[in-house]
Amino acid sequence: MYLLKDRGFNHRTPSDITPEAVYHARRDWLQRAAWGLAGAGLGPWAAGQALAQAPGKLAALPGSRSAVPGAMVMDKPTPYADVTSYNNYYEFGTDKHSPAQTAGTLKPRPWTVSIEGEVKKPKVYDLDELLKLAPMEERIYRLRCVEGWSMVVPWVGYSLAELIKRVEPTGNAKFVQFTTLADKAQMPGLRSGVLDWPYTEGLRLDEAMNPLALLTFGLYGEVLPNQNGAPVRVILPWKYGFKSAKSIVKIRFVDKQPVSSWERANPSEYGFYSNVNPQVDHPRWSQASERRIGEDGLFAKRRPTLMFNGYEAQVGQLYAGMDLKKFY
Repeated sequence: MYLLKDRGFNHRTPSDITPEAVYHARRDWLQRAAWGLAGAGLGPWAAGQALAQAPGKLAALPGSRSAVPGAMVMDKPTPYADVTSYNNYYEFGTDKHSPAQTAGTLKPRPWTVSIEGEVKKPKVYDLDELLKLAPMEERIYRLRCVEGWSMVVPWVGYSLAELIKRVEPTGNAKFVQFTTLADKAQMPGLRSGVLDWPYTEGLRLDEAMNPLALLTFGLYGEVLPNQNGAPVRVILPWKYGFKSAKSIVKIRFVDKQPVSSWERANPSEYGFYSNVNPQVDHPRWSQASERRIGEDGLFAKRRPTLMFNGYEAQVGQLYAGMDLKKFY
């Protein structure tokens, strides 16, 4: 609480204190600490954290420039240090900085992903099989969090459709469910009751088949850091970030709409679709604008949020005729 008061939050109402505003307050304070303005004891720690977050730490995973329409946005990429140190990954803690500090316990190898349900060719894929299944591409996507902040990330992977076509969904397959690893020995956050574990997410099959839906193995030309969902996750750039399941161990094809983890936890706030939509607010804050991480300062200018996060030309047809306030 002292941190919020220190940054002027004692003059604000609770509805004004959004998670991303708290982050920037905390970040400002840590920077001051690193500069020796908040106590000499914390300065070396904060400086060390900054130095630790640099490219070249992990195995290279190059990808060719993607030719998929919309896959290479022209926005300036968010610095690697921010992408890898500001993460929502509750299996490793609910604080934004906890995953970078605690996810070293995750063991991304050996790793398998089980393909189950309504498919003609169910299979358990080894990670190396998945890495070789299709050519790797670099895609620069906007990432928009439901909390009101955004990033721009150079991911590495290939269209999820490449995997889906190989397992041949049956005519009964209407939806795809993703399940994240849930291992208390590797994930200290599982001891909390913030969500029902394991974390699950879902898509309609046609959403999963859209070329922008990315089966993702890396970022910034390297394999995924643990805190970013190693060793394999999905990225769905037109949806809020929590839809993009991390550290996937199971993909199941089903005939009925699955209930995702956040939908189960609070259905009035988190719907199944969760498309980025500036016209449909979260019950506790507006979605009309966002703060881009890396554009520092508590009072940095917010930018307007784009419909479908700027990917309307590529995905808008998936929702033609739908009431997007009802199907939020």
